[in-house]
Amino acid sequence: MKRFLLSLGLSVLLAGCVSVSGVKDAGVIDSGTSYAKDALQKFVDSGEMPGAVCVYYDKGVQETACIGYADVSTKRPITIDDHYMQCSQTKGFCGVTIAILVEEGKLSLDDPVSKYLPEFKELWIEQSNKDGVRTLVKAKNTLTVRMVMNHTGGFGFELPKYTSMGGWSRRMPLRSVAVMASSIPIAFEPGTKAKYSNVGIDIGAAVVEVITGKRWEAFLQERVLDPLGMNETTFWPTDKQLSKKIEIYNIQQGQPAKWVEQNAAMQKPYNDDRVFSSAGAGLWTTVRDQLKFYKMLMNLGVGDNGVRILKEETVKSILATSTRPDGLGGYSLGLNAPVKDGEEEWFGHGGAWQTSCYVNWHKKQLKLFAVQYVGKAGNITKANREASDKFFKDQKKKDNLDEYTGRME
Repeated sequence: MKRFLLSLGLSVLLAGCVSVSGVKDAGVIDSGTSYAKDALQKFVDSGEMPGAVCVYYDKGVQETACIGYADVSTKRPITIDDHYMQCSQTKGFCGVTIAILVEEGKLSLDDPVSKYLPEFKELWIEQSNKDGVRTLVKAKNTLTVRMVMNHTGGFGFELPKYTSMGGWSRRMPLRSVAVMASSIPIAFEPGTKAKYSNVGIDIGAAVVEVITGKRWEAFLQERVLDPLGMNETTFWPTDKQLSKKIEIYNIQQGQPAKWVEQNAAMQKPYNDDRVFSSAGAGLWTTVRDQLKFYKMLMNLGVGDNGVRILKEETVKSILATSTRPDGLGGYSLGLNAPVKDGEEEWFGHGGAWQTSCYVNWHKKQLKLFAVQYVGKAGNITKANREASDKFFKDQKKKDNLDEYTGRME
């Protein structure tokens, strides 16, 4: 209670930001701190960083910083309601749809993919490729849903020449992606190694389509986005939404950032009939919306609005901890996750344009970074990481002070 009153007294929103949670989200209090702004403003002042949104959250206390610009040329300030491509953070959304079907008994992670997509009944491994001659051997292991969702299926990062088809958001329907992927030799025996793959996640989404009889994006909308109130998250942003998108910039350490009209993996136009959903990467969102998804994960399946998406144990067992075999690193269903969950462990995901969001369900903590950068921004990323560490240390000190004060009374 003391911490609540102290934080409430310090409630001052940073310039360019508005309340992330709103009146209905009880218990979210502005921390009154400015660690992110203090760490990153110098990069905006020098021109190296166009803008960024940082959110640090610890048990109801939140620092929200909107620093710099969404569009430098027009000096449009960056806000939590600006739209941006979250790229590979889309994978976690597919993981949640898979988890829903597992929870409902409609799917087992160890089901053969071929149970739903017959074209995966027989797979071939590229054993060698020398002087233009490829040697293939038939795969012995059964490809499972678990494998395609945790990047141990052996698929490449993308389909061949996907950039010439417009990138992540306009290749072809998910079912067609799966058919094409099944005809291409894989890199290793399924389940024996790890290889990061957008294609694998899209195959998982195609499985969802077969089980539900719906387009994956429709099932996602019905079971995740709508219940959480994520009204600005879509594969097809409107012209109005795009009018306030966060522009992409090429970042090089110590140099002014340069505007990039588009990326080869995310080509214009963004919302016409050439755009198809991609579970591996493709969702547009806002910080306000993205927080709703990650706080649901942090709260073990319950959104800030009180709507339950998943059971606690489902989140703990197949989203917050690795589903990979021993020795292959930590990854669950479309989410980076620890091999063995513990109180210091975080799970979540990043995106190609250097966005990221991670949560710790044990401590009810969250850290979000929303930008649209290509190039080298290691110094900016480091500064953000150091700022978040300071925030959480500061909150821990306040926790300890509250505990001590309580004992003295």
